[in-house]
Amino acid sequence: MRNDPIMEEVWKNREEFAARFNFDLDAMVKSLQESERTSGRRVVSFASQTYHSSSGQVAGQPLPVAQK
Repeated sequence: MRNDPIMEEVWKNREEFAARFNFDLDAMVKSLQESERTSGRRVVSFASQTYHSSSGQVAGQPLPVAQK
């Protein structure tokens, strides 16, 4: 695999972040959620309503059935 300096930096940062929490996933998630909460930035979530660009339907809801 080719060396990609950007990906190497991402992997290095990921490894350092995980090591700060002794590779405890729950602790990492808690830290990230706290950082998100206290950042002062507006967080937008599309989890509750994701639209299909082709149909205009909300994800997770059935598409209308064509009547015969």
